[in-house]
Amino acid sequence: MAPELGDRFRLAMRRFTSTVTVISTAHEGRRHGMTATAVSSVSLDPPSLLVCVNHRGRLFEIIESCERFCVNVLHSEQASVSRAFADPHNRDRFAHGDWAADARGTPYLRMAQATIFCCKSLTVPYGSHTVFFGNVEDIGIRDDIAPLLYQDGSYGLCKQLWEADESLLAELAGWG
Repeated sequence: MAPELGDRFRLAMRRFTSTVTVISTAHEGRRHGMTATAVSSVSLDPPSLLVCVNHRGRLFEIIESCERFCVNVLHSEQASVSRAFADPHNRDRFAHGDWAADARGTPYLRMAQATIFCCKSLTVPYGSHTVFFGNVEDIGIRDDIAPLLYQDGSYGLCKQLWEADESLLAELAGWG
């Protein structure tokens, strides 16, 4: 890929607003996790989602060898958890946040916006990443809705439209 196209693609992707997650799993008695924004729902029947993991990332070989993983959708008050799991030098990531394990030993973040427990069902290598598909086995949901968002290198929050500026609401009403 031409460097210019790659640079422009990176800039374009920074315009996407993504929900911040921590992907967690356990392997040989140890907990592992990483911050991720490349997560998406796939299907309602069966309930499934996908996670994209860079081949050079520290979690790649671990998640490749595990059967299960959890997608922890972070709440707006959990930015420190995201930073801890994104830091490649942080050896004590699970000291950030209140972590527990399900009956199968998969770690999950208590009080996350949502915890989605998956059994890995398909692995598809593509370019520098591998796409891991997971069939959803269980879900935990926090009632108050305030997911942590990420855009252009910064964290943010979603402001509900009914709380937004009146001129913005009028503009949006004209779109229909």
